Amino acid sequence: MFTGIIEELGEVTAVERTDDAARITVRGPLAVSDARHGDSISVSGVCLTVIDKDAEGFTADVMAETLAMSTLDGVQPGRRVNLERAAQVGDRLGGHIVQGHIDGTSTILAITDGSAWRVVRLSLDPEHAPLVARKGSIAIDGVSLTVSEVGGGREDGWFEVSLIPETLAATTLGDRAVGDRVNIETDILARHVERMLALEPALSERSSS
Repeated sequence: MFTGIIEELGEVTAVERTDDAARITVRGPLAVSDARHGDSISVSGVCLTVIDKDAEGFTADVMAETLAMSTLDGVQPGRRVNLERAAQVGDRLGGHIVQGHIDGTSTILAITDGSAWRVVRLSLDPEHAPLVARKGSIAIDGVSLTVSEVGGGREDGWFEVSLIPETLAATTLGDRAVGDRVNIETDILARHVERMLALEPALSERSSS
């Protein structure tokens, strides 16, 4: 489990591809400072397992499903990534509960700069639209953010987040441009509510029989 508070900006240093998987190496001295084989590290929102490490970084395998659902499908050496170690029991929960199990990707539609912040509008596909609400939580490339606005319909939905200077400087979101894809993870509570509503007719029928 993660909190969405990015600890370090890392960099992909190597990528080895096979037909349906990839092995990536990421530079992140802080992320590996206390990591062990088998530990989880969030890489731009994607939970990956450390299979090898040294003092400068770590290596992880990325399976086909993860490649298909995330921006790691086209990752190349030199890409900067957001890194966060798994939360420890007793840590302050500065963001929100983030699993590192992304729902898919979203495209940046517009960027509006203010005097001390940046508003970013992103696409919202029909599958994810019911899970995103104004003032709700969402993780974008692993960064815990609050949804400032939602709009459009189920087929042409969008949402916005407001980024403060610290977030722009400390994460890769400061480098993102219109047209870029990002990984998104909706709030786990919204996922469970959606599942319960989907099962409600069957549960009601069972309880009445």
